[in-house]
Amino acid sequence: MAARAPSLLCMAWCVGLIAATSVPVLAQQGADQPNTKKTLSVPAVVAKVRPSVVTILTRGVPQNLPQHSTASGSGSGIIIDAGGYILTNNHLVEGVKSLVVGLANGRLTPGRVVARDFLLDLAVIKIAATDLVPAQLSQSLSLEIGETVVAIGNPLALKGGSSVTVGVVSALDRSVLAPNGETLYDLIQTDAAINPGNSGGPLVDLSGQVVGINVAVAPSAQAISYAISMEAAYPHIQSMLVRGSVFRPDLGFIPVTITPSIVASFNLDVDRGILAVQVDPSKAGGQAGLHSGDVITAVDNHQIYNMGDFWHVFLRRGEREPAQLAVYGKNGPFVATLPRAPFLQAAQ
Repeated sequence: MAARAPSLLCMAWCVGLIAATSVPVLAQQGADQPNTKKTLSVPAVVAKVRPSVVTILTRGVPQNLPQHSTASGSGSGIIIDAGGYILTNNHLVEGVKSLVVGLANGRLTPGRVVARDFLLDLAVIKIAATDLVPAQLSQSLSLEIGETVVAIGNPLALKGGSSVTVGVVSALDRSVLAPNGETLYDLIQTDAAINPGNSGGPLVDLSGQVVGINVAVAPSAQAISYAISMEAAYPHIQSMLVRGSVFRPDLGFIPVTITPSIVASFNLDVDRGILAVQVDPSKAGGQAGLHSGDVITAVDNHQIYNMGDFWHVFLRRGEREPAQLAVYGKNGPFVATLPRAPFLQAAQ
C-alpha cells in the first residue's frame, strides 16, 4: 500500500439506512460446482439467481440524530443457506432496531442479525422461512477484466422485486476508503449500475455464481461501482456463522483507528495510524516492546491509516516472516518485530 486508498465519497449505503438452529456448512452449500462454464445468457443467470435475492427493510437510529429518532432504509441481500441465512452489508444493519426481509415470492418475514463485521462490511441475517433457494457462492476468483457480470438488487425499494443491471469487470483488487474511516480491500470494480438499495445484493458471473457483494459507488465518477470479492469474503463467512464475528488473532493489544477525537483524547503527536490500547506485556504485542498509547504507523513499510490497513497487511496471504511495525512511542520512534506464523496458523 504505497499510497492511501482513494476516498469513497458515497457508498451504496448512502442508499439505505446508515441506518439454536444448525449452522450451515458453506463448503457444501456454496462450493464451486464442477463444470461450471460461463456460458449462460443474462436472462438465464437472472432466472437462476433472482429467487435467492432478498430485500432488507430496516428501522433504526441513524447517526447524528437523537436516540429517540428513527429512520427507515432499504438494501438487498443474498440467501446463502436453505436454513435461512442471508449475507448482506454491515452498514445496512448497523444500529437498526428491527428489520424485515422481503423474499422473491413477495413474502415478508422478520429477520435478526446474527453476525457482522464492520471492517469487511459484511453481515449475516437469519430468518425463519421454508422453501428458500440458496445461491451458489464462488470460492475462487476466476474473473477476467472485461468479462460480463450481472448485478441484482432492489434499488430504492421499488415494488415488484429485484432489478437487474449488466456490465463488465472493469478492474480487480481495488481498495477504497469508506465513510467509517476504514479501508475496504479486495474489491471488484464494475460498470454495472449500482443504485440506492443495491447494496448487499449479489454480483454474478455468467455461470450463475455469486462472485461479489455490491457495496459502493463512486458518485464523483460515472459507471464506477464496487463489490466485495466473494473469494476474499468466503473464508470469513463460516467464522461469522459459528462465532458471530470474524476471527482475528489476539496479538495482546487492541488496535484502534486514530481519528481527530482520538488525537485529542490521548494528546497524540501523530494524526494517522492505529493506537495500541490495553497492551498485555505477557503476550506478543507486549513482548515485542509495545506499550499502551503507542501508535503503529506502518507494517513492513506499508503505511497504516486504520484497522483495515493493519489487518490486511499483517494477515496477508503467503506472508510468514515476522512483521516489522513502525511505532511512535512515548520516547520516540522505534521498530517492533511481531511474529506472524502462530497467528496465521490459528486463523486457518
